Parts: sequence; structure tokens; C-alpha cells
Amino acid sequence: MLRNYDFRRFWLTCAIAGFGEQISNLAIPLTAVLLLHATPSQMGMLIALQMAPFALFALPSGVWLDRRSKFPVVLWTEFLFAFVLAIIPLAYWLGLLSMPLLYAVGFLLGIGFVLGGSAAQVFLTHLVGREHLMDAQSKFAATDSVSRLIGPGIAGLLVQWLTAPFAILINAAGFLLSWWNLGYLRNHDPRPAPSDTHPLRDMVGGIVMIKTHPILWPLAWGTALWHVLFNGYQALQILFATRELAMSPGVLGMAQMLGGFGVLASSMLLKPLSKKFGTGSAILIAIGGTAFAWLMLPLIPATLLGSSLLSAIAYGVVIFLFDCSTMLYFMPYLALRLKLTPDAYLGRMVSTMRFLTVAGAPIGALSAGWIAEHFGLRNGLATVAAGGVMLTMAMFWLSPLRTIRA
Repeated sequence: MLRNYDFRRFWLTCAIAGFGEQISNLAIPLTAVLLLHATPSQMGMLIALQMAPFALFALPSGVWLDRRSKFPVVLWTEFLFAFVLAIIPLAYWLGLLSMPLLYAVGFLLGIGFVLGGSAAQVFLTHLVGREHLMDAQSKFAATDSVSRLIGPGIAGLLVQWLTAPFAILINAAGFLLSWWNLGYLRNHDPRPAPSDTHPLRDMVGGIVMIKTHPILWPLAWGTALWHVLFNGYQALQILFATRELAMSPGVLGMAQMLGGFGVLASSMLLKPLSKKFGTGSAILIAIGGTAFAWLMLPLIPATLLGSSLLSAIAYGVVIFLFDCSTMLYFMPYLALRLKLTPDAYLGRMVSTMRFLTVAGAPIGALSAGWIAEHFGLRNGLATVAAGGVMLTMAMFWLSPLRTIRA
């Protein structure tokens, strides 16, 4: 694959966008927390609105993608990300920055993730073929690990030295660069043959295909519950780090960098783990790893053994474990569902799975924000951890994943 010109271009585009995304993942929440003094409920709303487009548009977008070439969608969503992110620094410099504006930006970014993310997954299948999907996912994981190693640290320093909106401007420039690079791809997937089927029937067909599949359906309901918990965690983790552990943006960025080592570790562990235990069992182990990380996070004291530095290191170790487990979960999950789906259903499968797995995510963010605001941040995170333990047990006993070797 590395000798393939188009794959190298696509890989570079994903690397540039991934680096910028790591910056915004830290800079946007810090904009809300540090500049706008957001409450836990407001952070929950911010995360919820980023996820809302999956519930609103994921199903129709799948039918739409199955009826057209995916490459233009991938290309122009990169430009959309650059444009939307640039709104935040512009509003800050004009004195117009507010939580409602961040809500709007989050919602627009969510639309881009729905369209561009689904299109990119299907386009990758066209670009490398089904037999190379796992190898491609491993390469993307290795690139993500570099982004996770460098991006958060730079983001933390940029936020501390030059404010969060400036860091977001860097991210916007990264997406603009990835859009420019993607434009040089030679291999554009062909437009599918016109369909006479009503779009609503296609949407129902995608749901029925997944609901009746012995493997895709357990993956769908398990991942849906995981996303509910993950978005609750996302809503609270930056608040916990800055307010409970008193971490500055620079220290927070350095601690988050350990997640990059986690992603790198996952790229090296995936093949041997899958070979020894099977793909399904590897997914179960990874889900258990994320639950364990959630369990450890609220137990970190403000000063571990009397040292705030040790608390920051403990936070970084938890991030390492969580990011490693998350990538060990999603790399085989993404490859397995693409491998099991017929070509005619690929677009609908990706978008339907994204709808089924992410549509409930806003509930997790809003619920965790409400619990944290009324009972404290640690109790909010403890609720997420308890849900993670129960999900791991349910996936082990109620799904066929432990029997899947492919």
C-alpha cells in the first residue's frame, strides 16, 4: 500500500487532519472552561450538540452516499471543518465569543463528521480493498499515535501562551492543508448506478440488514451503549483535570500526550492480541480496558502523596490506558464490519451503524453533566465507570464476540 500514490496522499491527509483534530479536542473544551467559565451542564450540552447530527442525519446520509461518489464528500468536508473552526478565533477577536456560538460550531462540526466520516470509511475500502483494511487501520493507528503524542502538548502550550482560540486557528489551517492535499488524488471512486428504490426503503433496508446480522447487531448495541458512556466521560474529563486536579493547560496537554503512547501501543498489540485470542475477544478485552480507565480516573486525588505533579502523572497514565484500549476496540470493530458487509450496503451500513451507535450519545453527555452539577464531578465520572463495568459484562455474556476468530 505504501507504494500506492493515492493511499500515501490519503494517509497524509488523514495525518494532517488528525494532528489538527488533537489540537481542537483540547482547545475547544478549554475555550469553554477557561474563557467562558462553562458549567458541567453547559459542557454536557456542548458535547451533546456535537453528537446530535448523528441522530438527525446519519440514516439519510447513508442512502445519499450509496447513490454518489464518496471522494467529493470527503474532499469538501475537510474544507467545511476549516471554515467552521475559523469562526471561533474570529468571534473571540471581535468580542462575540459565547457558549451559544460554541454550540453552533459543535453542531456544524458534527454534520461534517457524519458526512465526511462515513464517506471516508467507504472510500478507504475502495482505495485499498477489503483484504488490506486491517493493515490500513494499523497504519492509521500508528499515525494517530504520533498526532496524540505531539498534538495535545502543543495545544496545551499554545493555549497557555497564546489563548485557546489561537490554537483552534492552527487546527483550521491544518484542515485547509489536508483539503488541498486531498485534491491531488488520482483514484476517484465511480458514481454508483442510479437506484430506483425509494430512499426510505433503502434506510429501512440498512436497519434490517444490521438487525438480522448475527455479528453486526451485537456490535451495534454494544457500541451504542459505549458511546453513551464515552460522551459522559468527554463532557467531564477536562473539567475534572482543570478544577479537581488544578492542572494548567500546559500540564494538561503534556499529560494528554501519554494518550499518544497508548495509541502507538495499540497499533503494536492489535495483531498479536487478535491472533492469540481472536478478533472478538480482543474487542472484549479492549472494552474492559476502557471501563477500568474510567474506574481509575475519579479515584485520582488532587494531590497524590502530597504532590500535584504525581496526580497529573496518574491522570496521564489513565489517559494512556484509555486511548490504548479505545484504539484496540475500534480498529478491529471498523475492519470487521466492513469485511462482513456486501458492497451494495457499504454506505448504508456505515451510516446506519453510526446512527445506531452514536444517536444516543447526547443522552450520556447531558446526563453526566447533570449528575456532575448536582452531585460533583467525581460522582459523575464514577457513574460512567459503573456503566462501563456493566457493559463489559453484558458484552461478554450476551454477544457472540468471544467466539469470533476472523
